[in-house]
Amino acid sequence: MFRFFANLILIKILKWKVVGSFPKIPKFVIAVFPHTSNYDFFVGIFIRSVLREEINYVGKKELFNPLTSWFFKGLGGAPLSREGNQNVVESIVKIYNQRKTFRLAIAPEGTRKPVSEWKTGFYYIAKGAQVPILLVGFDYSKRTIYFYPLFTPTDDIKKDYKTMKSYFVGIKGKNPENGILNL
Repeated sequence: MFRFFANLILIKILKWKVVGSFPKIPKFVIAVFPHTSNYDFFVGIFIRSVLREEINYVGKKELFNPLTSWFFKGLGGAPLSREGNQNVVESIVKIYNQRKTFRLAIAPEGTRKPVSEWKTGFYYIAKGAQVPILLVGFDYSKRTIYFYPLFTPTDDIKKDYKTMKSYFVGIKGKNPENGILNL
């Protein structure tokens, strides 16, 4: 039922379109760029429903309490413990190792505010879990969601970032002023 409404709202009413295809493999990191608005979460939830694909995110474990756990898990959420000195990248790699299917959607900027460079977490999660990265662009100016070819990280993060960023040239977020300052 939600798929019907997601398709109606995102595709029919708001006139978004999809370019490229979603990979039919069970595990990868989804790097969604640019992340400039809270609306990005809803576009992601809608496209997830339209595609009928499992797409995940992580949230602090406190969100997954007995009253709300069903809701957050239903949207693809996985609880993440942030206690002590636990390394977030290692904690997420453990989730990949424990699950048969896990496709973590994450924003390379790590925030909706202007930043000068991408964070490295998504990259090291992919390397640690030994999974590829699906680059996804949310272009609000063209109302288009781009699924680019899977990218396999190498041991040269500078070269890899340059290659990955090249896919996003010209993509405009909902609030471009909140976008990355160094693409």
